[in-house]
Amino acid sequence: MTAKDQAGPAVPPRAEWPEVGKRSEGGVVLTDVVLATFRLNARLMEAAQVMAANGGITAAWWQVLGGVLDEPRSVADAGRIMGVSRQAVQRIADLLVERGLAEYRPNPAHRRAKLLACTEAGYWAIRQISLAQGPWTTELAKAVDVDDLRTTLSTLQTLITKLEEA
Repeated sequence: MTAKDQAGPAVPPRAEWPEVGKRSEGGVVLTDVVLATFRLNARLMEAAQVMAANGGITAAWWQVLGGVLDEPRSVADAGRIMGVSRQAVQRIADLLVERGLAEYRPNPAHRRAKLLACTEAGYWAIRQISLAQGPWTTELAKAVDVDDLRTTLSTLQTLITKLEEA
């Protein structure tokens, strides 16, 4: 394979590029929200990694365990709750089971799709994380009015619903 083959499709001269349509004020603001969300996600993942270490796990493991804390779920259902692919959850679920933080249980609704459940060791890891996470969120929340946080949550939930309908 040559370097030209790896370059992807041919790029036309800029003079031949299609025009980008005029964006609405909402579209411009939403783009800024998306970019801020990317940046916020990076900072949250950094903080999550530090807090997860209190439980001896990673942020990704914490996320998957969080999807089955209240009840056992199939890997696909846990992925839907978290907004990630079944394959991504499966890879981590297998590691959690291997390390005794979760277990697979029979699924009465589906013979092949076992349920992922948190074990006592998994709950203990989450408790250790919660000891750091509670004070962290309490302190960070002081920087923003609680009604603004509620509005932010509602807006994010609306955007998630709209995107998941697409």
